[in-house]
Amino acid sequence: MDLFKYKIILGSASPRRQQLLKDMGLNYTTDAIHADESFPNTLKAEQIALYLAEKKAKSYAKSLTTNDLLITADTIVWIGDTVLNKPASELEATHMLRLLSAKTHTVYTGVSLTSANKQISFYDQTHVRFKELNNEEISFYIKNYKPFDKAGSYGAQDWLGLIGVTAIEGSYFNVMGLPTHLLYEHLKSF
Repeated sequence: MDLFKYKIILGSASPRRQQLLKDMGLNYTTDAIHADESFPNTLKAEQIALYLAEKKAKSYAKSLTTNDLLITADTIVWIGDTVLNKPASELEATHMLRLLSAKTHTVYTGVSLTSANKQISFYDQTHVRFKELNNEEISFYIKNYKPFDKAGSYGAQDWLGLIGVTAIEGSYFNVMGLPTHLLYEHLKSF
């Protein structure tokens, strides 16, 4: 789609984000950014997602030209007063999924749009409810779907989402990693 005056660069290796941009009809290139995903422990909920999206933009190694627009994003799962990022092990993934079982959590995605002379950041939130997950389902999912690249240890678009998500309030695409409706509006006005 050539609605926008910029050459769009997606600063992400996420196949889900790449597919969403493609499905939006956008012309873009991909340049994966491998930034440290640590954050100050004083940050909460959407503040974490926004901080990490902006941190990824700052980590972009190449200089942006006048016509470049870099999109960076970060998705976190928030339950109670706890952030669930990507699990580092099967044990951590199991713990996260047990924590999410039979509860509602919030998915936050922070997005940063950065050009050579401007940056805007925004976020979206979606509430997701899971059925009670039994140990067999959790174990099957982790062994077969290896959710180690997903915040909260699950993808709403894969097996666990299909059998476990009982309700979503807000954008489904935000849960996948990119609030496409907000991204479109911000791209139009950037």
